[in-house]
Amino acid sequence: MSEQGTDDGPDRPQPPRRLWLWVLLMVVVLLALASGAVSAVLAHEVSKEGSKKLRIRYEVTGTANDVTLTYSTWQDEALSTGRLTLRTLPWAGELETSGFMNGGSFVVGLGRSGGDVACSVTVDDGTRRTARASGAFATARCDGY
Repeated sequence: MSEQGTDDGPDRPQPPRRLWLWVLLMVVVLLALASGAVSAVLAHEVSKEGSKKLRIRYEVTGTANDVTLTYSTWQDEALSTGRLTLRTLPWAGELETSGFMNGGSFVVGLGRSGGDVACSVTVDDGTRRTARASGAFATARCDGY
């Protein structure tokens, strides 16, 4: 009778360890956690910026008598456009807003009678844009505030 041993001694090969699978799993979990943390921080900053109150001051000076103003307004995180026709200059207006997004536009268009105009937009945070135009149907654009 042959005797079979149950000894699992050092001669017997061990199955390969799958350590790299655990390392890969840990890396994936850590990347997912980091991604979630970055998303939460960005969402908080966007929300905070969107609720901040800002005052925007629009100004137009010059000699023109027929001027059309078109400007961006932000209310409740929505962008809309305001329009105003002027017969005399100078003119100034202020708007208090929240949900402000960069990229505003203030366009001063001259009519058939021409003339000279200068526009200026100032935002509470110090952003200032200026432009000039002259002549019939010319346009001054103060963009990107």
